[in-house]
Amino acid sequence: MFFPCWKPFWDGNYGDDKRDAKGKNKGLMWYKDLGEHVYGEFSMAVLQANEVIEDQCQVESGPFSALTHGTFIGIYDGHGGPQAANFVNNNLFHNFKSFVHEHGEVSKEAIKKAYLTTDNEFLKIVRKQWEQKPLTASQGTCCLVGIISNGQLFVANAGDSRVVMGRLDTSSSSSSSPSSKGVRAMQLSTDHNATIESEREELRSLHPNDPDIVVQKHKAWRVKGIIQ
Repeated sequence: MFFPCWKPFWDGNYGDDKRDAKGKNKGLMWYKDLGEHVYGEFSMAVLQANEVIEDQCQVESGPFSALTHGTFIGIYDGHGGPQAANFVNNNLFHNFKSFVHEHGEVSKEAIKKAYLTTDNEFLKIVRKQWEQKPLTASQGTCCLVGIISNGQLFVANAGDSRVVMGRLDTSSSSSSSPSSKGVRAMQLSTDHNATIESEREELRSLHPNDPDIVVQKHKAWRVKGIIQ
């Protein structure tokens, strides 16, 4: 169940035999201490929260096209079942590479097209399976992506997952010595959540004939009274 979370398409030379290429299990947690990508090192961890894992993640590093390379990180927080997150995990990156090839570089437009194309492809499956598997229509996933390419960091988000960057800060007030370095968290993405008034207003404007598109339930605003 952890295989989709460690699936690099770049088979580079990891060099250090002491590094753990497969990761380790500890109870319901799987973690990997250090791995390499084309711009440095990364570590990652996955914690199982539900009986059926609805979430997926991936790290892909190497060539995006004949002229472009980089590292692609995706976090897909599924809800209502695993099918939507699995589909995004298997298709978003490939769609992204196609549009990078089309545009000749990593760009905001290429990322947006990859999101929209993947969404439309999943909707086609929902429509096709509607009579046999109607519950597929109630599945979905957040989609959070970070891309490093040519010295730039791109962030894309649909849902309420979050990109946070840790930055060394020599002015940390918690430090006893002025020369000591602390780490300051910087939020790089914008949350999409029904607790945010602007998100509720957007939902109401997109669904003017549905008075129950956002309602309060269990002391929280929820879309259709189900998810935030």
